[in-house]
Parts: sequence; C-alpha cells; structure tokens
Amino acid sequence: MDAFDALHSAGDEPPAFASLAVEIAVTRRILDETASLNIHSDDDMRSAAFALNTRLRALLAAIEAERGGAR
Repeated sequence: MDAFDALHSAGDEPPAFASLAVEIAVTRRILDETASLNIHSDDDMRSAAFALNTRLRALLAAIEAERGGAR
C-alpha cells in the first residue's frame, strides 16, 4: 500500500466558520461548482473531495455553534 496524506486527522483543529446562513450558502455554491467536475479526472475528484470535506466540516461547526454545543 502506498503512503498517503489524509484529508483530515483526528487531531486537526476545527475549521473556522461563519454564521450558519453563510455556511449554508457557501456549501450550496461549492456543491454547484463541484457537480460539473469530470468524475474520470483524478485532479477534479481530489479537488472536489477537499472542497466538500472542508465545507462539510465548517457547516457542522456552524450548526454545533448555533445549537450551543461544541465538539
């Protein structure tokens, strides 16, 4: 098996995030931008995975903050 760099590690800092409304809007924009990427392109899929992973983490952080909870 080849060595690799994970998208995220358990010890990584939580992402910076904006208000929930802003995070939802940005997440929708990223979903729209990544929807048309070439599924057969390794570069496109790496870019999509990174963008969506980052967005999902920020969105969850905003939801948790709005609920008054922290992880």
